[in-house]
Amino acid sequence: MSEACSIAHPNIALSKYWGKRPGGGNFPAVPSLSVTLAGLETRTRVRFDSSLQQDRIVLNGERADAGTEARTSELLDRVRRASGEERHAEVRTRNDFPTASGLASSASGFAALALAATRAAGLSWSASQVSDLARRSSASAARSLFDGFVELPAGPADLGEGGAHEDVVLSARSLAPAGHLALTVLVCVTTEARKAIGSSEGMRRTMAASPYAQAWVEEAPRIHARLRDALLARDFVAVGELAEASALAMHASAIAAGVIYWTGATLDALAAVRSLRAAGTQAFATVDAGPHVKVLARASEAARVRDAMRAAPGVERVIEARPGEGARLVDEVIT
Repeated sequence: MSEACSIAHPNIALSKYWGKRPGGGNFPAVPSLSVTLAGLETRTRVRFDSSLQQDRIVLNGERADAGTEARTSELLDRVRRASGEERHAEVRTRNDFPTASGLASSASGFAALALAATRAAGLSWSASQVSDLARRSSASAARSLFDGFVELPAGPADLGEGGAHEDVVLSARSLAPAGHLALTVLVCVTTEARKAIGSSEGMRRTMAASPYAQAWVEEAPRIHARLRDALLARDFVAVGELAEASALAMHASAIAAGVIYWTGATLDALAAVRSLRAAGTQAFATVDAGPHVKVLARASEAARVRDAMRAAPGVERVIEARPGEGARLVDEVIT
């Protein structure tokens, strides 16, 4: 048997990725910039075993659903083709935060899977190669391979139909280390339940039906470029303002297509962030494809922001996270 274990952390996009290039290959339609979060993690073990008749996927102690099994086996098939490995694999993975709920569990999950699977199959791939592999299953997972602040470019605009895209490589890249900006992210969990519409389906519906989809595709790269400059300049306020603008624009385009991730708790949490700013505390909100609100705060004001968000109606708990490490191999048993 050949096996490897890994840890990866979710990442929160500051400039959002939403929408895919036509033509297949899971290429993002717009660039994105994220921060990898210490404080939440996925632990994954991959073991190739000749006694298995098919891949076995265990998520949080239970057999994974059919969709997760299919996506996992698809990534494993790519690893098998690249390495010559012929055996099926057992994958055991655990998240210490809600799964498929809008907290980027697919990002950390597929990043951890890609790293553990390539090593278990005997491939000594670079982080960029593993990032490209992870992206093909979950575009946001490409970013979780790297620490700190990470950029994922948009996919090429001239992708053709068919299989040509399999030869096109697109990986994330590190933009700034974890300590570059004294940032705290307060993850305001509003539910432990799975979201009704997955991110991929939400993107598909948005691009197909939203009257604002093209406006989003045109505006998102401009927001991204300004946010990138603000981050490199360590301008916390500009980073926060632009991150909030990116999230609101993304959700506006989705809501216009009937793709609504927000709940009453989301709106109450956003109102609490605005109240903090009105009282002089520089706090900014971002929301991914789910109901949870993530609040960006200066490290020096994190305690004040945390207390305010805990008091917001509908917020069940607040997870305090900071920029952290990328995916890495570990030596342990994951049950």
